[in-house]
Amino acid sequence: MNKTNLFFLFFIVLFHASCSLNHQKATTTNEYKHAAVITAHPIASQVGLDILKKGGNAVDAAIAVKFALAVVYPNAGNLGGGGFMVYRSKTGEVASLDFREKAPGKAFKDMYLDDEGNPLTELSVYGHLAAGVPGAVAGMEEAFKKYGSLKWKDLIQPAIDLARKGFPITASQAREFNYYQERFKKINPNGAAIIREQAWKDGDVFVQQQLGETLVRIAQEGRDGFYKGKTADYIVAEMKRGNGIISHQDLLDYQAIWRKPIVGNYKNYKIISMPPPSSGGVALMGLLQSVEKYPLAKWGFQHDSTVRAMVEAERRIYADRATHLGDPDFYKVPVEHLTDATFNQARMSKVNLAKATASDDIKAAKFPGYESEQTTHYSIVDKAGNAVSLTTTINGSYGSCVWVDGAGFLLNNEMDDFSVKPGTPNMYGLLGGKANAVEPGKRMLSAMTPTIVEENGKLKMVVGTPGGSTIITSVFQTILNVLEFNMTAQESVSAARFHHQWKPEYIDVEANAIDEKTRESLLKDGYKINKRGSIGRVENIVILPNGRLQTGADHRGDDTAAGY
Repeated sequence: MNKTNLFFLFFIVLFHASCSLNHQKATTTNEYKHAAVITAHPIASQVGLDILKKGGNAVDAAIAVKFALAVVYPNAGNLGGGGFMVYRSKTGEVASLDFREKAPGKAFKDMYLDDEGNPLTELSVYGHLAAGVPGAVAGMEEAFKKYGSLKWKDLIQPAIDLARKGFPITASQAREFNYYQERFKKINPNGAAIIREQAWKDGDVFVQQQLGETLVRIAQEGRDGFYKGKTADYIVAEMKRGNGIISHQDLLDYQAIWRKPIVGNYKNYKIISMPPPSSGGVALMGLLQSVEKYPLAKWGFQHDSTVRAMVEAERRIYADRATHLGDPDFYKVPVEHLTDATFNQARMSKVNLAKATASDDIKAAKFPGYESEQTTHYSIVDKAGNAVSLTTTINGSYGSCVWVDGAGFLLNNEMDDFSVKPGTPNMYGLLGGKANAVEPGKRMLSAMTPTIVEENGKLKMVVGTPGGSTIITSVFQTILNVLEFNMTAQESVSAARFHHQWKPEYIDVEANAIDEKTRESLLKDGYKINKRGSIGRVENIVILPNGRLQTGADHRGDDTAAGY
């Protein structure tokens, strides 16, 4: 081993030693006085903390974390994807940023159907045709222009260093890298940084020189370092190599958009979340309004009646989602109707909690004038009280598995989030219709639900999660865990979860969710239960009455909280 490598290994040991005093692995509740950041990877959390300690604000830290995750968390952190950000300033100003991917200009409604009209699902999930136009870099530049305070290049430099020098992968990453080897080899004949002959193991150093050079171009040129020039040439060349359809013009045309957040009330709390093309804010608001009149706190956490009320609300909200939610630039989404408390509570007044409602008996609501799981989240609060809730994705784990040769990053498979064919479920089992049909330049519907909660005009929670179709219900449960069941931040994300999405008919349950007695009662009354693995990886910051920041990092992954 040469001197350079010895020095770098020594640096890694020192790095982890220095992090240990500031980091909370997802086991116990931790509190910080000044600022906190929670991400899916300990190194990304440290990057965010370093920016906060240098005087950067929550948006500065969010940008640095975004680029760091593109290096250390390639299954979901990304340059080749997109996402949504919800922001609340220390004075209560709120904003939401849409940097969701878009369909390429050559996309068309039936592009994933065969000659007989049958879905060719593999095409929208794996390979070059599955990729939408990435929005991540444009989104970060847009956030920086409006709220950034440090220098742009200083926010990207930590990611550049991590890509060039490498970083030690975790045990779970080693398992994933090994699992995906054959698929990567099949899709990427020119190779990818993740491909190697010997098996990956915990602690192996992962170096990504091509990605480092791409990050340097972005640091020097901003969005032009991605959507123009050498990086754009690499993306288009990769498209041609695999019969994809993203063009230079698609890249030039991409713009991130500031949108008006979904803002509503649950009891005496204000909920601030993401508007369409995310379904998250609309659906979350509908769910909270639907259960608001039920005595959930009196009934108790995952009590029989509590579960029934939540599941019946979820059936109805997801039925509406399938019909009415899509890109508002292409489809008139009835947001005001769907987030109206009177409407949602009136629907629930007809529910009989003594018996399961058949999902086939539930139809989407009709309004006058309207026609018919890999992501990552992070939450940040800075010392001034500014807050960011940001969810970003390339859709499935490792996206389309297309590694852009020369540029060193993965492309998304977000085209599968469109309704490939009305009535045909996507990879998460979600149904959709005309509102979410494939159209050129259109943003595909999302379930991402970055959310901020206020109490009496003060910051209360910063929360979000990955998880595909389960994102909305995971955020829903986490908010209720804190507001109704008085859980700490860590308890709220560690608690076992369940999920219902209208169709399929059953309730998905984690191993420890809903006790056996309650399950038997539900089964007796017509509910169906499906046992499954972990649901979501929630990151939650709760602000206590004394102003301290209580953090909850999900134990289901390598998620880590850091603060000071």
